[in-house]
Amino acid sequence: MSAITVFVPKDSAARSVGADRVAIAIAHEATKYGIDLTLVRNGSRGALWLEPLVEVATDRGRTAYGPVRVEDVPSLFSADFHLGGKHPLSLGLTDEITWLARQDRVTFARVGIVDPLSLADYEAHGGLAGLRRALSMAREEIISEVIDSGLRGRGGAGFPAGIKWRTVLQTTGDHKYICCNADEGDSGTFADRMLIEGDPFTLLEGMTIAAIAVGAVEGVIYVRSEYPDAIETLRQAIDIAREQGWLGKSVLGSLHVFDIRIRVGAGSYVCGEETAMLESIEGKRGVVRSKPPLPAICGLFGQPTVINNVLTLASVPAILAGGAVAYQARGVGRSTGTQVFQLAGNIARGGIVETRFGVTLDTLINDFGAGALTRRPVRAVQIGGPLGAYFSTSLFDLSMDYESLLAAGGMLGHGGVVVFDESVDMAVQAKFAMEFCALESCGKCTPCRLGSTRGAETIEKIINGLDLEGNKKLLLDLCEVMTDGSLCAMGGLTPLPVRSAMLHFAEDFGSRTGAAR
Repeated sequence: MSAITVFVPKDSAARSVGADRVAIAIAHEATKYGIDLTLVRNGSRGALWLEPLVEVATDRGRTAYGPVRVEDVPSLFSADFHLGGKHPLSLGLTDEITWLARQDRVTFARVGIVDPLSLADYEAHGGLAGLRRALSMAREEIISEVIDSGLRGRGGAGFPAGIKWRTVLQTTGDHKYICCNADEGDSGTFADRMLIEGDPFTLLEGMTIAAIAVGAVEGVIYVRSEYPDAIETLRQAIDIAREQGWLGKSVLGSLHVFDIRIRVGAGSYVCGEETAMLESIEGKRGVVRSKPPLPAICGLFGQPTVINNVLTLASVPAILAGGAVAYQARGVGRSTGTQVFQLAGNIARGGIVETRFGVTLDTLINDFGAGALTRRPVRAVQIGGPLGAYFSTSLFDLSMDYESLLAAGGMLGHGGVVVFDESVDMAVQAKFAMEFCALESCGKCTPCRLGSTRGAETIEKIINGLDLEGNKKLLLDLCEVMTDGSLCAMGGLTPLPVRSAMLHFAEDFGSRTGAAR
């Protein structure tokens, strides 16, 4: 009898709820039954409420069970789960789970499916096809393909990735760089970590394609120190890529030279801003640089530098492999392709939802997310991290794309969606935004450094019912100064959650006499 293959995620989220213990128990039980079993530690499928999600390969496809606890393992074997047997935890074929089947996974196509550190598995599932095609193309052809796809930065401003690449290509430099911003500091975001832990070769392939396109010879991945498992997975993946002749003095036997190293951050949120990140990589204090010059012209160590985040670079291999037209056909308007939404906060079914742009907020929260975990009515949703806008349920028909969110007074950011139920106090949330800015500001510019502190103090006065109208006017004035006068998005966007809370939840900024919250 051939070996049975069982998949148990090694993703940090799955491990936090006992995946390692489940894997050990499965191996132990298989030995007891005399079953020849191959245990693969894959990435997470992203359905975090089902973790640990255990899968077994059968003739019909992978069958899923979850969430599995250590105490469930003996009964699973008694039910012949290793052969796809029925059990109360059985979820059927993994690909037919409605929550997964309704998604359109491009960037996350291999996450949860492949062994993250098996290059053979990666290639068997379409990996390196994009890189091989890029090696047969001229640099300008590669960049034109990325531009034609409509790929925009999946971090903050949504700037077209190909335009940035073309700028670096056309700028003269002795030593061009590709910098991947993996400093995923936004609240409610975890897609970078999950992709790195579940499919690191996709990121490395995207960086290598970018390097070939612009003539870079070195790549740097800036990873936050809070991601030890992702860092270790990346280190192993880079070593494997070097050993297999993918990275180093010759990329897959070509004349292109490209290698990648890791730089671990020290926990500063502002280092997610691209110029502060460059300062940190160079060994300096993470302080925002004034622009111009743009990093594409004068970036890391003064050289032309491509800076993209994980999801942007990880989208590139699929674009090169399948062509710009196929990618551009997804989405709506200028928001092409797919977005990896991350559902978090007070939500029943949190996790990764990758779908085409244009899905409504209501579909994400109430369909994929199944509403609030507390089963109380949802009251507010914050989109785009701690500097993103708050939206009320009256705006749940909003299309989740760059232009629609901008028109509604918000931003997409990194795709984080944080849910709050009816118990939330939005004045307190507004105060949190100002306090967060005061804590994380690099201190270089006055509007951000002092404005956030004064803003938190002013909101506290509003909460305490002191001169409500006067302090609300003062707060809006402070927001205007921070927006117009801050050097970077840290101070410039902090007013966004404050203003949106005041606009959509005005009752929380009024008299608190007899208030329910």
